[in-house]
Amino acid sequence: MGKPARTSPFVMLLAFICLGTLAPGAYAGIFDLFSEDVPLNVEIADPYIEMHTGDGQGYPVFHVEEQGASIEILKRKTDWFKVRTINGKEGWVAREQLERTLTPAGEQMEIRDATLKEFAFHRWEMGAMGGDFENADVMTAYGGFFLTPKLSVELSASKIFADFSDADMFDASVLIHPFPAWRISPFFTVGTGIIHSDPDTTLVQESDRTDQLAHVGAGVRIYLARRFIFRAQYKNYVIFQSTDDNQEIDEWKAGFAVFF
Repeated sequence: MGKPARTSPFVMLLAFICLGTLAPGAYAGIFDLFSEDVPLNVEIADPYIEMHTGDGQGYPVFHVEEQGASIEILKRKTDWFKVRTINGKEGWVAREQLERTLTPAGEQMEIRDATLKEFAFHRWEMGAMGGDFENADVMTAYGGFFLTPKLSVELSASKIFADFSDADMFDASVLIHPFPAWRISPFFTVGTGIIHSDPDTTLVQESDRTDQLAHVGAGVRIYLARRFIFRAQYKNYVIFQSTDDNQEIDEWKAGFAVFF
């Protein structure tokens, strides 16, 4: 009896992209509202604003602050903002209410979305890619943290679908971004990890195997809009097999990511 039917990695990638588009809050994280790492004070222009216990409509309103009061914006999570009143109460306010407040200069508050400048240096990035792993389909999910605009570290998990076996691969990488301010930004990567192979025992007489691997590679990240990135990359893997017969693999992948 063969293995059950499996979902195409490209279908899985499409599902990830749709989920990221329809429910951006699932992937967005907390990030600074302004380039300065300082809170901003605004004045309530509406009759009142509602403060929620959490960052969403599903959280209850626990406090109402009235017109003319000053509040301090602390941080942002998608379209929700954590604020603090002059009495020290902290809660979350929806973007549409905050956009009707006034700045210290008496102007209406303007809330900007992610820009190319933020793409040039952000802290976190996560995404999914699909492609070819030496004539086998591969699907990868990854998360990265930027230490500086030109240096990041990354962890990834991949599922490889070959004709006679499946494999799971886990990789840790260091990435160098020589031109982080470019909209089309190249990068270089080096790393190590493990690969666990699971042969189809009805077709081949091999046991499961776990091997160490190393890679070098290069790619490009393209800033699209808001917090979305298109990414394409090539990696050359060397798998250090337990049989002492090292294997060299070429991998090509592309996909989408969000940053925050």
